[in-house]
Amino acid sequence: MDCLARIKELLSERGWTMYQLAQMAEIPQSTLSNLFIRNNAPTIPTLEKICGAFDISMSDFFDVGNAKETEEQQLLAQWKRLPKSAKDAFFELICLYNKKTSP
Repeated sequence: MDCLARIKELLSERGWTMYQLAQMAEIPQSTLSNLFIRNNAPTIPTLEKICGAFDISMSDFFDVGNAKETEEQQLLAQWKRLPKSAKDAFFELICLYNKKTSP
């Protein structure tokens, strides 16, 4: 798998720049730039930070649509792309809905 292509794909899906990824992953922007300039794969610790910034597991990083996605998988994929603030707001909405519909 081309790790750099996957990182570019995830950046594009979220509309992020490399600078934003560096900030979210708490790694120097020069580290990311050097990966792409030298066409090197990231180290495991760097990849873990990158995955953390994208809010995905390393398994998710390497699992690129091998099978047709179910509705639940599609929903989860969309969820992973949301910023934390949107996830928090959505969670609040679901909690309010459950309170209103609970007997």
